[in-house]
Amino acid sequence: MDDTTTPAAEDERLSLRGLLEEPLLASARLLSGTDALSGPVTWCLPWGEVMSRPDSLAEVAVYTRPETLSSHGRELESLVARGAGVLLVDGSAPAGTAWPTGLTVVELGFPVGFTALNRLLAERALTQEAHVMRYAVTVHQSLAGLLHRGAGLPMLIREVATLTSDVAVALDVRGRLLAHAGLPDVEDAGTGALLEALADALPRLEESPPARMHNVHVFRLEHPEGLFAPTTAVAGAMQLAGRYEGWIVVVDPGANPRRHDIAQHRVVVEQAGTIIGTEMLRQRSVDEAEERARGDFVQALVHGNFANDHDLRTRAALHEIDLDLHYIVFVAPGLVDRASGRPGASMVRLARYAAGVLPRLGVRSHVTVIGDVLVVIRSLSSVDTPGVESEISEYAHAMSLDLETRLGQRIPVAHGRPAAGARDIGESYREARITLGIAQRLGLSGSVAYNDLRGFSVLARATDTDESRRLIRDVLGPLRASSSHADTEELLFAYLEEGGNINAAARRLRIHRNTMIAKLDRTSRLIGMDIREPENQFTLWLALRLDLLSQVQDTVNHEIVTR
Repeated sequence: MDDTTTPAAEDERLSLRGLLEEPLLASARLLSGTDALSGPVTWCLPWGEVMSRPDSLAEVAVYTRPETLSSHGRELESLVARGAGVLLVDGSAPAGTAWPTGLTVVELGFPVGFTALNRLLAERALTQEAHVMRYAVTVHQSLAGLLHRGAGLPMLIREVATLTSDVAVALDVRGRLLAHAGLPDVEDAGTGALLEALADALPRLEESPPARMHNVHVFRLEHPEGLFAPTTAVAGAMQLAGRYEGWIVVVDPGANPRRHDIAQHRVVVEQAGTIIGTEMLRQRSVDEAEERARGDFVQALVHGNFANDHDLRTRAALHEIDLDLHYIVFVAPGLVDRASGRPGASMVRLARYAAGVLPRLGVRSHVTVIGDVLVVIRSLSSVDTPGVESEISEYAHAMSLDLETRLGQRIPVAHGRPAAGARDIGESYREARITLGIAQRLGLSGSVAYNDLRGFSVLARATDTDESRRLIRDVLGPLRASSSHADTEELLFAYLEEGGNINAAARRLRIHRNTMIAKLDRTSRLIGMDIREPENQFTLWLALRLDLLSQVQDTVNHEIVTR
């Protein structure tokens, strides 16, 4: 694109300076101001029409005859107040006229007439726009052709660098480098300084108004070292469906690049923003599909849903999961807003964030979401390694703190015992889910291990018997028939967990001591036994825990069957 076909003004539109270069205005003389010389001129309107309407005069050149100024010179101030930057006087301006500050006044030595002047401006403006549109179509065809042939992000960025003959980079919304063309080694100090300066400047552009082109900004970077100091950058946002995907940036070394180069970069960046954004959207869809497939495999792993051993090995190889490693399963409640647009996606992100805490060399994590439960399967180097229990507990605590920070409430993270190989993950998951159900019912948070609830693990063997079901029915049946059974069970859990201490239980429930006594008396009458007696307390404690275990196991079993 040469100088005749490239926009000459800094923002690719016709400027007053460009207009004055026309032969028709060869005799023009600047009388006042230079502020509007580089500014865009879009329209030319006559004095009479301008003064009859209160509209804004931004980017408008006001045409007037000398005799009009002789009788209306006092109205010049209103032109400046309404945003006009240019006054074209068709003839010799009256001597001694006081020109307002901020108004650029051009005197035409030989009268040309409004019609000729207006036609010239319109033709130049339309020609200028046509050149920009023609070049934009060329750029679009070049990039879109690569996209349709399946070129990835690196190839598209390389094409942007070829079109601009400058360095081109793609950055994500956090300013991290995704792809580049023309940069030296990314480990180079100068390159690092450039990328750091861009990462610092780009987030602020989202709040500033762009130039005329959609989401395109031109700015100068000052950074301390390297080949790119100072630098002019042209940045365009990759924005699809109202969502930022990142930035395309063309880097022009030097503080004062040619105006037509910047105009060219604007066009390329604007076109590249949409096309490369489309490629990023496609890639994200592929990544999400792979994530769903991996999540489905992890769910099959915890539930043991494989046709045979060959099926297991084939799918494990596809997802690069070593079947012979030791694993530990962590589960936590999601507790996301179910009314949000994509609660499932939010929970997957929560699980992914949780899997990333406390990274360790050689340790891999696999995540999925089952119902409202976040599941993280984490590999272990060996269950015989000293300190492995401490490692498991530290990770569970770190995961709990991460979720607490993101969700704003205390979160239990439960885990079962380590699994010796991927085939035993199902049992570790089952133990973790039972532990989570108990932890939620007891109001626990932080790391909760299956081994920490030894009493429950022993009782788990007795839950699915006629004797346990009869005990639950006889003791808790009368309570369940009461309309306030949920509050009553919470009262009993608090009372028993406080060792039968009425005052402590009342403080825990935030009720008066007398109210606590009255509720205990009413409950004793309902079940037909004095629950203040130690023997009856044990019977009630056993029934409540067997019932809790039965409910948790039923939930886990139902989940496995439905999967």
